[in-house]
Amino acid sequence: MSRTTSVPRAFQSIKSLPPEYKYDNNRNAGQVEKHGNVKLRSNDLIRSNGRENGVISGEVSKEANNSAGDMDLFDEESPYGGNAESFEDRPPYANEDSISALLPQPSISTSSRESRWSDTTPYASKKKLQSWFQLSNGDWELVKIISASGAESVISLPDGKVSKVKDESLVPANPDILDGVDDLMQLSYLNEPSVLYNLQHRYNQNMIYTKAGPVLVAVNPFKKVPLYGIDYIEAYKRKANESPHVYAITDSAIREMTRDEVNQSIIISGESGAGKTETAKIAMQYLAALGGGSGIEHEILKTNPILEAFGNGKTLRNDNSSRFGKLIEIHFSETGKISGANIQTFLLEKSRVVQCNEGERSYHIFYQLCAGAPPSLREKLNLQSVEDYKYLRQSNCYSITGVDDAEEFRIVMDALDVVHISKGDQENVFAMLAAVLWLGNISFTVIDNENHIQAVEDEGLFSTAKLIGCEIEDLKLTLSTRKMKVGNDIIVQKLTLSQASDARDALAKSIYACLFDWLIEQINKSLAVGKRRTGRSISILDIYGFESFNRNSFEQFCINYANERLQQHFNRHLFKLEQEEYIQDGIDWAKVEFEDNQDCLNLFEKKPLGLLSLLDEESTFPNGTDLTFANKLKQHLNSNSCFKGEREKAFTVRHYAGEVTYDTTAFLEKNRDLLHVDSIQLLSSSKCHLPQIFASYMLTQSEKPVVGPLHKLGGADSQKLSVATKFKGQLFQLMQRLESTTPHFIRCIKPNNLQSPGSYEQGLVLQQLRCCGVLEVVRISRSGFPTRMSHQKFAKRYGFLLLENDASQDPLSVSVAILHQFNILPEMYQVGYTKLFFRTGQIGVLEDTRNRTLHGILRVQSCFRGYQARCLRKELWRGITTLQSFIRGEKSRREFATSLQRHRAAVIIQKHVKTIYARNRMKMTTDAAVVIQSFIRGWLVRRCSGDIGFLKPGGMKTNEADEVLVKASFLAELQRRVLKAEAGLREKEEENDILHQRLQQYESRWSEYELKMKSMEEVWQKQMRSLQSSLSIAKKSLAMDDSDRNSDASVNASEDREYSWDIGNNHKRQESSGTRSMSAGLSVISRLAEEFEQRSQVFGDDAKFLVEVKSGQIEASLNPDRELRRLKQMFEGWKKDYATRLRETKVILNKLGSEDGSSIEKAKKKWWGRRNSTRMS
Repeated sequence: MSRTTSVPRAFQSIKSLPPEYKYDNNRNAGQVEKHGNVKLRSNDLIRSNGRENGVISGEVSKEANNSAGDMDLFDEESPYGGNAESFEDRPPYANEDSISALLPQPSISTSSRESRWSDTTPYASKKKLQSWFQLSNGDWELVKIISASGAESVISLPDGKVSKVKDESLVPANPDILDGVDDLMQLSYLNEPSVLYNLQHRYNQNMIYTKAGPVLVAVNPFKKVPLYGIDYIEAYKRKANESPHVYAITDSAIREMTRDEVNQSIIISGESGAGKTETAKIAMQYLAALGGGSGIEHEILKTNPILEAFGNGKTLRNDNSSRFGKLIEIHFSETGKISGANIQTFLLEKSRVVQCNEGERSYHIFYQLCAGAPPSLREKLNLQSVEDYKYLRQSNCYSITGVDDAEEFRIVMDALDVVHISKGDQENVFAMLAAVLWLGNISFTVIDNENHIQAVEDEGLFSTAKLIGCEIEDLKLTLSTRKMKVGNDIIVQKLTLSQASDARDALAKSIYACLFDWLIEQINKSLAVGKRRTGRSISILDIYGFESFNRNSFEQFCINYANERLQQHFNRHLFKLEQEEYIQDGIDWAKVEFEDNQDCLNLFEKKPLGLLSLLDEESTFPNGTDLTFANKLKQHLNSNSCFKGEREKAFTVRHYAGEVTYDTTAFLEKNRDLLHVDSIQLLSSSKCHLPQIFASYMLTQSEKPVVGPLHKLGGADSQKLSVATKFKGQLFQLMQRLESTTPHFIRCIKPNNLQSPGSYEQGLVLQQLRCCGVLEVVRISRSGFPTRMSHQKFAKRYGFLLLENDASQDPLSVSVAILHQFNILPEMYQVGYTKLFFRTGQIGVLEDTRNRTLHGILRVQSCFRGYQARCLRKELWRGITTLQSFIRGEKSRREFATSLQRHRAAVIIQKHVKTIYARNRMKMTTDAAVVIQSFIRGWLVRRCSGDIGFLKPGGMKTNEADEVLVKASFLAELQRRVLKAEAGLREKEEENDILHQRLQQYESRWSEYELKMKSMEEVWQKQMRSLQSSLSIAKKSLAMDDSDRNSDASVNASEDREYSWDIGNNHKRQESSGTRSMSAGLSVISRLAEEFEQRSQVFGDDAKFLVEVKSGQIEASLNPDRELRRLKQMFEGWKKDYATRLRETKVILNKLGSEDGSSIEKAKKKWWGRRNSTRMS
């Protein structure tokens, strides 16, 4: 027997441990047992029906077992069989750490009435001023309570009417402060009218997103709302915006994928027209913005226009209804960037190609091609207007309000370029589309009494054969006959009109379906991940919504079955698995009832008497008809609560979203989806490669053996899989893929059936909310424990926060010690057998503390590492400084040695240069001294020569000869200068000739002024020659005068040698005066020559400039004619002045020459007189 022992302090405050716990003596860890009151037992914790070794064991409660049995999830046909994950390994369905704090909890009841209506009793005692009252039309109105007596209350309606109602018909309303809250969990009273009003209040303010626990509710606004763009993306990326949004759900998926390394999925559901396609595009935009950088995100976004054009069409309820389902799996690299994507499609509605209801359209691409194809393509494909094609005009709807099909076609072509589909392949795709349209225009004519037909050879037949690439005769035979093999013989059977029409439509549907699949294949090749695959991905599921029309056919049957399976997945994750995990882990939990659609799924999938099994069975019978199929359903399924037989070929199924009546007309034909081998052979014989690819694909599909119900019921191996069987297999694979991911749910709501902005129909919205189970989800989220963590993970994640070291204890003890240390209230968590369960927001306290602690640790580490880095830096700095000092010292020494060498070289150079300079100055000084000495010595000699002359008369003759020689040197110098001036004049004359030649060249450029300029040039040249001749005559006369004087001096030299010394001074004075006169004459002549050269240059340059201006070579703001006349006048004035000065200079020079001659004569006369007197004496 176990004995009572003490319990560790960490367990003393725990009141939420699982029931039926007790202690075992054989274990060491302190644990407790709870049976209503807390009893302290042994140190080990086991179940009351567990084994003796203390290991936690036992069976799940009977309630859980019964629930699991009712689910029927793990049979051989279940998508969850074989890979159903345990509750221990299943990741949480959403990131609950960021959910707002828990509000007061309403009471939870298990009755079906109170699951829909909460907080309704007793209402009168609460004395509320406002409440909700349901009118006779089903709408809810907010009324005021005037008075209350007993079980009745007097209320005031919004229109002013006063009415007396029972209290049970009133539903409590929330206070005004809670109007428009962004999370339905924050509502104090959670009931249908409060949820409706809250969604409507936010919808009227363009706040279309609302949280409902882990589910995002999106109401279609039917207009553009300012909630998207790069600014909003950045805000949600930085967590600056916490309001509900598709961006927030997508951001949560990215963070969980990175944190938990688990694939994520975003499941978008709702009725047709609720906005699922747009929501999926918004989620992809956020993923592309956050995971962009590689360039492939642009390609992923560009797949949307292609898929919408080829897979969407206009229905009565939605202008852009998806007529196929798609799962876009976006892969991420290790760095969090998008590395690729893969698209999987489900059940394209092929019948829309050949048949549309009134007011609907076929697929968008047909109308876009007819409206936006360029002229060259229209001519090549022989395209006509939309009204000319039978397939498109049968619905009498050709356009969509506010949509430009031509512009949409341009967008589609750009998108095809982005996903690397070549221009040639694009033309082939458009050719196949045109072939499908022309196939519908092929008509038949009856050729005999048995209603056999033959294809009419018209434009439709010719265009189809040309576009497909086959022979016209082959196409006619394929559409009007059928080959059948009987034994070894082949029989050709003629077709009736209905059979030929069916064969034509089957070929058109098959071509379009194969074209759609081929496009998806090409897109996947463009988006292929390849070696970049890391296993991390986020899948976005956008599948057709629940549909219910006046006439529902096989397509609606399959679509609604898919929605039933998705609703089951929703229920499984948010209701079943949630509550079963609570029960299996021993949590004290009051079960929440919800609408389970398992019975409806059993109606579809059960063997051998399910809808799909009976459909496949009837499809295998050659004589099976739609009526026999309907009768078989009524015979076997009338006892099922979800099935109801109708008259003739109709039956009704009670879906989770309501009852839908189906017409079995064409059910068997669409399920068989037969295309005769003749049509396949026609495509294989085509000259174009696309039809050949389609034919090979069809042959491959037809060769697959039948499995499942058809095989068990005796189906032949040669028969191909039925459409229902293939769709069921695809759906099971989809569910298995989604089960391996963490789901994030977005429920799209359609506020009205008219697609009108601002309109809000309460009844329609309420029906969708009930089908989605929104209230039940919120109720479970408010009363449940959305955050859970295993003991080991909790202890490992938060164990380091303990003040005491409990490393030696087991994970449960460590976990409980953490809870006790942080004073988390017992009602805010519960301890299960394997996990800890927390209410909303509680784990956030621990996460904040953990983050702060880790931040402090990182801060300490950073400071210590910084200190280490600084110490290392100081050591490196000292070493670098020492090294730099050595290097700089060596560098300075080398530079000093170099500079010293340069200094020595400079000193040597300077020494030699200074020596040369000094030597030159010495030489110049010596030469000057010699000259000075020579003059001084000469003067001394001449001074002393007088005395010597008296002593030696013969010496006087020598001095006179010297004097004559000195005068001759001066005359030679003058002659040399005159010759130099004459040479300069000749050079100027040559330059004038050159100028003259240039002027002659310029004359050819302006012929109108040729005579005038030529005459002016001749006059100018004559005047220049007269001046030159005058100057030369003056020079020659001066030279002749000088030569005469020189000759006279030489003749008289011998006679003058006997002059006495007393007239020596007179001779010297005369000589000096003569020398000065000659110098003055030479200076005047030099100035006249220089003036002549300058004036000649100036006049020549001016004349050249004016000529260039006149010829247009140079632009100038002056009149060349007037300037030329003014230049001529200036030249005439200067010429007269120069001639006058030249004559005056000549006269002066002649006068100077005559004066010199007269002085000599006078001296001679005086000398001869003295000489004669001397002789006489």
